[in-house]
This record gives sequence, C-alpha cells and structure tokens, in this order.
Amino acid sequence: MHRKALLDLLARYRAAHPEEAACADRVRALVETHADCFLRTCAPGHVTASAWVLSPDGRRFLLTHHRKLGRWLQLGGHADGDPDVAAVALREAREESGLARLHFGYAADAPVPVDVDVHAIPARGAEPRHEHHDVRFVLVAAPGQTVAASDESHALDWFEMDALEDVADDDSVLRLGLKVRRLLAAGAIRLAA
Repeated sequence: MHRKALLDLLARYRAAHPEEAACADRVRALVETHADCFLRTCAPGHVTASAWVLSPDGRRFLLTHHRKLGRWLQLGGHADGDPDVAAVALREAREESGLARLHFGYAADAPVPVDVDVHAIPARGAEPRHEHHDVRFVLVAAPGQTVAASDESHALDWFEMDALEDVADDDSVLRLGLKVRRLLAAGAIRLAA
C-alpha cells in the first residue's frame, strides 16, 4: 500500500510526541480514508510536505514570502502523487530556493519529521477552501550557494534565529521554528553533511 510508509512514520511521530497526538491522528485519518490523499484533488484536503531550511552554521533560517498567501512561510508544497514525504520536502525546498545541495539535519539514518500540522487554505478562484496536512522536516544548506526565489514567492530571505518571533506571524510557523531552535540548542541537528 503506497500509504503505509507515511502511516508508519506518523505512528512513530505520535509515539515520540504524545502531546501532539490529536494533530497526528487528523493526518493519519486523512491518509487512512483517502487513497488519493497525495493528490491536490483530494477533498477536503491533502498531504503536503515542507522544510525548515537552516544555514550551514545553523544561525539563520530561510523563509519564503508566499505569493498567494502573502505571508512568510517555510518552503514546501504539494506531494503531487508522491507518497515519500521526505522526498517531497526536499524537492520543494530545492525548487523554491534554488539551493541544490541540502541535507536532512534531523536523524541521520532516516529523515524524521520535526512537526506535523493541519492548516486551512482559503478558497481562491475556483479552488475551494481545503486543508493541508503538512509533514515537516529540517534541511541544512551546504555552504557557498546562492538562493533564488521561485515564481511562487514575492521574496526569499535568510533570518537570524533570534529574530524568529519578529518574523513568524503565523502560529504554526512559529511553533515549527521554536522546535528547531530547541533541537539546535540540544545539539540534535546535524549541521555538517
């Protein structure tokens, strides 16, 4: 079953984060009940994946000012049929940043999400309101690369970790950034590839 890997990942995430069981269970329910959960056409929502991108030294993070939503967000997007959410997060981060060399910074043996989130996307044009069931990872950029915003962004910028509360105007982005900051402080993120 193409959904089994994500269901297993969500079970591990839920066990590691029992305080977030309700959110993990919402994502699991969507995945279990909708065979098309990795497609944009899945209603009432679908699986997405995103990445909190860190500078090589871990002192800065990269956000995109999303063209459609008009907010600073982590990089990410639709699975478009791909059930490998880690691969989706990596693909989207590369496409939206122009950074070719990125590595997963959390759990070296296999990419592990640092967060899961369900958030509403407002209706826009012919697209009805729906939910993104987002699985989130940490990526670290290799040194010596230049970022380039995609056409999905108004802007793309690096921010100092201590500016997180000033930049993140979305509760879900702030929660993700605070988690990453705690992991950095604990030495749990591998900065060097």
